[in-house]
Amino acid sequence: MKGSTSYTRRATAVLAAIAVAAVAACSGSSSGPSDGSSKARIVWTTWGSAEDLQRFEDFNDEFMERHPDIEVVLQAVPSYGEYHPKLLAQLISGTAPDVFYLGDDNVGTFVDAGVLTPLDDLMNSSDSKATHDDFFDGLFGAAIEGGVTYGVPTDSNPDVLWYSKTALEAAGITDDPADLAARGEWTVDTFLDMMDALRDADMIGAIFWNYWATHYSWVSAYGGTAYDEQGRFVLADDETSVEALRVLGERFQDGSFRVADTMPEGAGASTSFVSHQAGFFVQGRYTIGTIRQAGEEEQFDIAPWPSVDGEPKPVGVAAAYLAINEATDHPEAAWTFFEEFVSAEGQEFRLSGGGNAVPSILGADDVVLDGYPEHAETFLQLRDNGFANYASEARVPGLSDDISAAMLRHYEGRVDLDETLATIVDLVENADMPDPADLADPEELDEAESTNGEDENDDDPDGEPSP
Repeated sequence: MKGSTSYTRRATAVLAAIAVAAVAACSGSSSGPSDGSSKARIVWTTWGSAEDLQRFEDFNDEFMERHPDIEVVLQAVPSYGEYHPKLLAQLISGTAPDVFYLGDDNVGTFVDAGVLTPLDDLMNSSDSKATHDDFFDGLFGAAIEGGVTYGVPTDSNPDVLWYSKTALEAAGITDDPADLAARGEWTVDTFLDMMDALRDADMIGAIFWNYWATHYSWVSAYGGTAYDEQGRFVLADDETSVEALRVLGERFQDGSFRVADTMPEGAGASTSFVSHQAGFFVQGRYTIGTIRQAGEEEQFDIAPWPSVDGEPKPVGVAAAYLAINEATDHPEAAWTFFEEFVSAEGQEFRLSGGGNAVPSILGADDVVLDGYPEHAETFLQLRDNGFANYASEARVPGLSDDISAAMLRHYEGRVDLDETLATIVDLVENADMPDPADLADPEELDEAESTNGEDENDDDPDGEPSP
């Protein structure tokens, strides 16, 4: 789902080389406008589906109508796997866009490279349309370093438990998960009982993507945690957290849970779910599009994660970030575009009409509460109390991927939990940023691009929300 470790480790070195050598001393993307006028030309880039990109183009058109002195150009990269390598190459050559998206597994790398504009003074100005306090604190993750903000969550996607009413009924399950949650009775034990019933009916219990939000949300549902407030990895030393992972691994190993990433072509996660062969599919708001294409919308709803005591617990929220190139030739125009894109009005424009994400800012929640699914407020509840990937982990390129790879070996029964935890502890303890003396040659980027992994999640290219 995300780039390979070989790419991400080299990416850190390349970005550090940029910072040391100041290669990106000037931006080549924001040269004069295409019509030869004196207006500022702002180039921005992101990844996304055809539907996402069309909505962005619509935003560009609307923005330029209100700002005739600014020309906005979108450079789209359809594949998340190709996106960050291309951006790295542009930074090296001095042709990087003025404004760009960053995935939550890459933002820390770019922050550390010193290529992003600090945003706090801009956000806290008296006329800002996107002040820091407007955003939900738990969503910033590694976009904040040393108290300085370098990126803003464009929107968010808390993983909820989508469920098929048809599948639950076929398995003889009469309790509705959303109703149980409303009564404070949505417990892990109840959820696991449903898994047994679905498995006995020859159906899949629940499908999860193998990434940080899955294992850390499950740990949190048990009352545990992966990292403490000081950013230290404490999961392996906490009995509650270890017990949570033990149960999680057992359920993958007995077939109650399935890893979406490894399901076979033709019988993948989305197909299995919308055809009512699985009871639950743990994903974000972007699932609405998949369900609407399949029909039978009334047969699907959402519930929060269960917990050991039925009380809601914080769970992982995937996010992407918008940042400004520190070398932009048009900082004022870049900020104008930036703040309007992430503002409440901008998020309403991008996410209305069945959009694929949940606003990250106050004042735009109505786009979620548009009538579908029935318990759409669950998205907002999980966002309000959720957390982005732990900054300590997200700041190290490839670390989340390495931990997920270790977890996958455990889910598949190839490695026991003790050995898995020992591997993860070793990964965390040895996850140092590279020494500048060992920086990779930027020319090696071509090799990095050729070895980068392909996307495995067709619904959600990086296991997180499409922009």
